[in-house]
Amino acid sequence: MTTGVARRRRMGVEERREQLIAVAQELFSQRPPGEVSIDDIATAAGISRPLVYHYFPGKHSLYDEVVRRAAGELTGRFAEPNDGPPGARLLRVIRRFFDFVDEHGPGFEALLRGSSSTVGSERTTAMIDEVRRSAYDHMLEHLDVTDPGPRLALAVRSWIGLCETTALTWLDGRPIPRTELELQLVHDFMALVVVSAAHDDECGELARRIVEQEPDGTFAALVQRLLSLLPAPSEAPAAPLG
Repeated sequence: MTTGVARRRRMGVEERREQLIAVAQELFSQRPPGEVSIDDIATAAGISRPLVYHYFPGKHSLYDEVVRRAAGELTGRFAEPNDGPPGARLLRVIRRFFDFVDEHGPGFEALLRGSSSTVGSERTTAMIDEVRRSAYDHMLEHLDVTDPGPRLALAVRSWIGLCETTALTWLDGRPIPRTELELQLVHDFMALVVVSAAHDDECGELARRIVEQEPDGTFAALVQRLLSLLPAPSEAPAAPLG
């Protein structure tokens, strides 16, 4: 016999934890984490504030869990079989990276800025740094480099930082078509290596090897575009009249 009053279904421990993590992830995506309170999370989950504390000691631990999951998912996007020319492989990685950015939107911003957030903990900062280390290690694998010199290491790390900044800027209105931006970032990497090659033999050798591996590929297109920007050779001056 029903009473006409709908009873809320009781959730198991893991189911409730998953619900709270999903709710927190959504709220942290919409507003800066520091502006989200435990009361906000409880209200969105349809439970009491004390019940939230029953599953998580506080907002910091809940935020850490949200960041941990996002970091793990993003790290997985860097994996790429070591087959084919490096430019094509790098473009596939960048596309998956932007898939993540596109899917998570503000959550991606919260992830990268978590270390500077008032909610961010040392554990959060460590997880974000681990994502960057993973991206760095995968890049070296794609380049077939095991022990990079200081200038090449700097070029790779600078490019990873550029990808982060570019994605964050792109989210603010998305002023440039995504496919164009993805290709530009791949070209940006080659540009960093070439500029570094002016000061470093290792970078010069890497630039030559990349171009040799794909004479008609992604980086060859960059070379052709750059050449098209150069002025046409002027006609040879006329010989002086004798």
